[in-house]
Amino acid sequence: MWNDPIVEEVRKVREDHAVRFDYDLERIFQDLKEQERQSSRKVVSLPPKRPVVIDSAR
Repeated sequence: MWNDPIVEEVRKVREDHAVRFDYDLERIFQDLKEQERQSSRKVVSLPPKRPVVIDSAR
């Protein structure tokens, strides 16, 4: 099977990050939110998209 080196790198970073917090999702989330707060990047929140309703009566 072919392995994408970029995907492998992302998986390694994710695994290393999870290990730092003993795979505790709450602690991982809090760390990511703190990184977000300290970042100089603008965070954008978009409203949820409305589902497309398909009229099946036709």
